Amino acid sequence: MERLKTGIRGLDELLGGGFPKGKTILVVGSPGSGKTTFAMQYLYHGALLGEGGLYVSMDEPPENVKSDLSSFGWDLDGMEKSGKLIFVDATPLKRAGGSEEELEEEEYKIQEITFQGLIRTIRKIVDEEGISRIAVDPITPLMLRYETPLERRRALLLFFENLSRTKCTSIVTTELRTSVFRRSFQLEEFLSQGVILLHSIFHAGNLIRAIQIEKMRGIAHDVQPRPYRIGRDGIEVFPKDKIFG
Repeated sequence: MERLKTGIRGLDELLGGGFPKGKTILVVGSPGSGKTTFAMQYLYHGALLGEGGLYVSMDEPPENVKSDLSSFGWDLDGMEKSGKLIFVDATPLKRAGGSEEELEEEEYKIQEITFQGLIRTIRKIVDEEGISRIAVDPITPLMLRYETPLERRRALLLFFENLSRTKCTSIVTTELRTSVFRRSFQLEEFLSQGVILLHSIFHAGNLIRAIQIEKMRGIAHDVQPRPYRIGRDGIEVFPKDKIFG
C-alpha cells in the first residue's frame, strides 16, 4: 500500500512508513493534547513537499489558529499565498444560529449549515485546487447539531464516505469525551480507516503525553502507547521509548 509521510517526527516509524494513502484518519485527544498542532503539522509538511493541503477550521477562525501555532515558525501565511494551503472558516457551523450569510466572506463558502454543505465545499476545493491532504479540526461541533444517534451516524457515514471519494489522505480530529482509562469507543472510530489517540496521563505528579495507534486498516503498525512532546518544531514522537520505564 502506498504511504504518505506524516511530517510528525517519529510517527512514520510506528506506521511502517507513513499513513496509508487515500485513507481517513481520526485523531482523538483531550483539550491541549495537540490535535490542531498534529493536523497542521501534517498539512504543512505536505505543502513543503508540493502537496496541496486544505484545513477546515470548525472551532476557531483560521487567523486564530495560525496565531496560536506561530511559535513553531511555520510559514502558514506564505503557504496560503502560494496556494499550497487553503483555509476554510467553518466556525459558524458550530453555532445553532449560524446563517449562510456568515459563510459568504471567503471565496469558498459552505452552502448549507450541514455535513452535506461542508462535503460539497470540500469536494469543490479538492477538484479546483489539486488538494491531496485534508484536515478537518475538529468534527465535534458539527456532530452536536444532530439530536439523535441515528442522525449522527448517518451524517458521519456520509461525511467519511465522501472524504474517501476525494482520494485525499485526510485527518479528522475529535474530542476525547472521557478519561482514557474509562473511555468507550466513539462512533467516529468505527467509521474511519485509522484511529490515533493522544493521551495526557498524570503519573507521580507529572504530565506524560502518549500517542497510540489504535487502528490503521491495511498496514502493520505499532500498537503500544509511545511518549511524545510538543516542542519548538511541533510534535515529536519517541518510537522506541516506553511510557512507564
